[in-house]
This record gives sequence, C-alpha cells and structure tokens, in this order.
Amino acid sequence: MMTSLDDARAFLPLNIAVLTVSDTRTLADDRSGDTLAERLTRAGHRLADRAIVEDDVERIRAQAKRWIADKGVDVIISTGGTGFTGRDVTPEAFEPLFEKRMDGFSEVFHRISYDKIGTSTIQSRATGGVAGGTFIFVLPGSPGACRDAWDGILQAQLDYRHRPCNFVEIMPRLDEHLKRGASG
Repeated sequence: MMTSLDDARAFLPLNIAVLTVSDTRTLADDRSGDTLAERLTRAGHRLADRAIVEDDVERIRAQAKRWIADKGVDVIISTGGTGFTGRDVTPEAFEPLFEKRMDGFSEVFHRISYDKIGTSTIQSRATGGVAGGTFIFVLPGSPGACRDAWDGILQAQLDYRHRPCNFVEIMPRLDEHLKRGASG
C-alpha cells in the first residue's frame, strides 16, 4: 500500500456529527454510535453532535439537513438502517440530498467487509456522498461495521496528513458549484 502520513502537515481536527438510525436504541445502549464517537475523538476530531432518530425517511432527512446547514459540522456519519427490511430506509433518506455520490466509499467498504464477513456484506447498502460542502457516510448498524469503516477508510481519509490524498484537503472546494451559481 502506497500511503503514508506527511509529518510536515499539521493534523486538522474536523467537526463530526454521529447519527444513529434505530427504532430501539437509546444513548445508553447505542454501541455503534459509541464506537464511532470514541474512535473519532481518539483520532483528535470533535464530536460536533450526536442524535438517535427513528427509521423514518423524513425524520432522518430533517436531521441530516440541519447538520448540512450547520457550518459547525464538517462530516456526518450515520449508522443503522442500511439493510433490506421494510424499516431500513437510511439510504433513501440521505441519497436524494447528495450533490455528488461517493461510489468508491461503498466499494471499499464492501471490500473490507468481505474480508471479515464474506458474502454477507451484500446485505448492506452502505453509501456516501457530499451535500452542502459536508461529507456524509451511511454505515450499517453494527459496531463491527462502524469499526471497519472508521479503521479501514475514514480515519485515513479524514486526516489532512494522509498521503497521497485525503478528503480534508478538498473540503474548501466542495461547494464551488454553489458559489459559481450564486455569483453568475
């Protein structure tokens, strides 16, 4: 693997919001949300906000829109609701908000997941994208999936020092199309 950390660059902490989508979880027993919050803060980022929302497209979307509009939130990571049951609606809530889809996130997540759980990875509709200058990652609701996504993808891509490239260095340019439209 041809990646490394560039020690000449300073670490830039991001403001990351964590959304758990569940009809049954509370903050007291939200192991997946806890996993994400612990990992992102241990990496040096700030937990900007945390919420639990029921498996309901409009409620999920309303919370997402609040965070996308909040300039104090750089990244949204959701956990839960990515399967195929009738209540699994998280991708349907987030994907219409995406200005740009991140197909590679899903592909790499499934590659990592395949090494751990084999073909069962196809039961997840993990996805990612960008909306309003905010990175969004939609993860399955298991602590293992959250660990895999953070440890295998997000920790490196949300670190400005990561080489050859990372999400942080392109953040100032994510909403260029909005600026052009506003001034043109």
